[in-house]
Amino acid sequence: MTRHFIAVAISLWLTLTVQADSTLDVYWVDVEGGAATLIVTPAGESVLIDTGNPGTRDADRIHEVATKQAKLKKIDHLITTHFHGDHYGGAATLAQLMPIGTVYDNGIPRRNPDRNRQDPAFILKIRPYRSMKVDGRVVVKPGYQLQLKQQKGAAPVKLTIVAANQKFIEPPAGAKKNPLTGSVPAKKEDLSDNANSVASLIELGGFRFLDCADITWNVEAKLVEPINRVGTVDVYQVNHHGLDVSNNPVLVKSVAPTVSIMNNGSTKGCGPQTFATLKSTKSIQAMYQVHKNLRKDGDKNNAPEEYIANITDAKDRQVHTLKLSVTADGKSYTVFNPRNGHKRTFKTRQH
Repeated sequence: MTRHFIAVAISLWLTLTVQADSTLDVYWVDVEGGAATLIVTPAGESVLIDTGNPGTRDADRIHEVATKQAKLKKIDHLITTHFHGDHYGGAATLAQLMPIGTVYDNGIPRRNPDRNRQDPAFILKIRPYRSMKVDGRVVVKPGYQLQLKQQKGAAPVKLTIVAANQKFIEPPAGAKKNPLTGSVPAKKEDLSDNANSVASLIELGGFRFLDCADITWNVEAKLVEPINRVGTVDVYQVNHHGLDVSNNPVLVKSVAPTVSIMNNGSTKGCGPQTFATLKSTKSIQAMYQVHKNLRKDGDKNNAPEEYIANITDAKDRQVHTLKLSVTADGKSYTVFNPRNGHKRTFKTRQH
């Protein structure tokens, strides 16, 4: 009997230790208006969504966050959402700084995916990405799930591709028509590769985080109407750095996030229409930004400074990275702003 109680006590202690230490962490690296979202699972496995701009600056910043903050030695999974320089540009340089496992994308294009035109300059630019050393490559389709390691004592973690190349995951069985269908007019068709962006849904237990990269207005609508294929989420990475060609109100209000996080630049993103949408979405309790909008319209189109990681565009400033940590059971999550020590904890909703 004594041995039994000791075994139970040890098991309980190990479970509590896992729950205390094994969080799902998300880092929004400051790549000056590009995109680089680093996810570390409770098992210590890493997923990087996009790699910022070409050159050394963004790759160096990603490498520093990955190795010094997240304590990683390797990027296990790299998702390249589309082939614009501010999203895939840093990949080849990063691959020289640390090992990269499997790369997931829409397939390396043979032409410039913007209007599918012949463009020798684009083919030249993408060559380093094509030839960089990685463990493997996968062309994703909606419904594809990354094979992620599970941590004993933590809630199940999964990452599902919900959109790619303007195609979408199947809607949940028995899903009803979205009442917001048809409530927002379409815009002119987007013929750039933004519309083809790979969109990912990350889950830990009941916690849900949506990253749709630069997916644009009309494609956003198709993701949630006439049937909402995603459902509701806790955290929404504001699409396309907060530009108004994206962030269709029918998408934002349908996924109904509690928290929005915008990876923008000091003069890029924070569109007035996007801000109006975020502010009018009743579910949103907090809006975070990687950068303060320093344009003339910044007095109207900014989150409160407490929720902004970087408030100046000075070249010699300290670079700050927003971080979110989800408890191992997936029942709550905390957003950290290292610039001012801000922390705010939210309860995961029932979806």
